[in-house]
Amino acid sequence: MTEPVLSVEDLQVHYGAIHALRGISLEVPDGKVVALIGANGAGKTTTLRAITRMLKVTAGSVRFRGEELTRLQPHEIVARGLAHAPEGRGIFLNLSVMENLELGAYLRRDAAQIKQDLDYVFDLFPLLKERMKQQAGTLSGGEQQMLSISRALMSRPKLLLLDEPSLGLAPQVVETIFRILREVNGRGVSILLVEQNAHLALNLAHFGYVLETGEVVMQGEGKALLAAPEIRKAYLGE
Repeated sequence: MTEPVLSVEDLQVHYGAIHALRGISLEVPDGKVVALIGANGAGKTTTLRAITRMLKVTAGSVRFRGEELTRLQPHEIVARGLAHAPEGRGIFLNLSVMENLELGAYLRRDAAQIKQDLDYVFDLFPLLKERMKQQAGTLSGGEQQMLSISRALMSRPKLLLLDEPSLGLAPQVVETIFRILREVNGRGVSILLVEQNAHLALNLAHFGYVLETGEVVMQGEGKALLAAPEIRKAYLGE
């Protein structure tokens, strides 16, 4: 495995008296896709939110390209090259598609490259170009997810964190989104993916971690986890 772009060691988070993360350790190698799978409440979303400092970390280390993130603010983390497309999409429903995309690049000053990236996301998701003046709240669920991913890409990230990109979407839309994620990764963007659909996630991922009650209970290459009997029984209904 190549040198990790993200290294998480002994990450712990509390919600009051609840010990939500109990020493999570994981790595995202540079240029690779890593999946986090597990049942609801396992700590997957909490892990992503802790990495991006949307939640207070009780203990542990989060290093991105060698730099400790736990002392930085969320906007400083974005500026370092890490983008988060959150669960529930998190787009601004009262703003237009274009305004949402422009907000994704709000820390950037490289106008020519911003234009290049705008053309790139419109090439990935042509529907967004057709609807760029449309209010984001009037988009379908699939289009909103496309916008959430595109807005994150507008920050030109080195690492993209995705939380449940397939949730509530039609199979055809999910297939499109995962095809695009493979293409984005092919351009050198590392991805840390939280996904309820273990089959999709592990087919895409080079490496995966299985979380249960705030702990990593299993890890391995994506295809190996997909073939593991305990994974097939617990998450694939076999």
